[in-house]
Amino acid sequence: MTTALPAPPGAGPSGAGDPAAGPPPADRVPAAPAGHRHTARYVVVGVVLVGALVFLMAKGLGTALNFYLPADQAVAQKAQLGGKTFNIEGVVQPGSIHSTASGVDFVVTSGATHVAVHNSSSPPQLFQADIPVIAVGHFAGDVFASDEILVKHSSNYIAQHPGRVTAPNGSKQ
Repeated sequence: MTTALPAPPGAGPSGAGDPAAGPPPADRVPAAPAGHRHTARYVVVGVVLVGALVFLMAKGLGTALNFYLPADQAVAQKAQLGGKTFNIEGVVQPGSIHSTASGVDFVVTSGATHVAVHNSSSPPQLFQADIPVIAVGHFAGDVFASDEILVKHSSNYIAQHPGRVTAPNGSKQ
């Protein structure tokens, strides 16, 4: 008399796994093909690199796109701007320039709007009344706190090309 040995789990008469027998033991679980593991790694590395590139571009463009606002628009948007750094544009009001220990105080105008500016650095050589300027800074209450003043042309340009720069009052520099 011969006794049949029980079939191992998952082995059926057709050689295929018997669904009622449950999953095969852990040591018999087939490993993912090597190609799939490498592909998954490449996908993860690619996603990380694309994410880093997008982050750096957004960060770089955010700082590179320094917009400027005319003084009247800046005052109208003062609540939305808060303490955010931006460039304010206006014409230096005659009689408003006063040197300070740390820089210069002056008033820029745009239309009927006047904005007091406190600059904490040395103004450029061409800085004077009645010329358009851009001040870099932020609002601190009713005063625009600036650490840089930009004037259209340097003194080297004017020395090389006298009479080409015209102030809004019509005078030639």
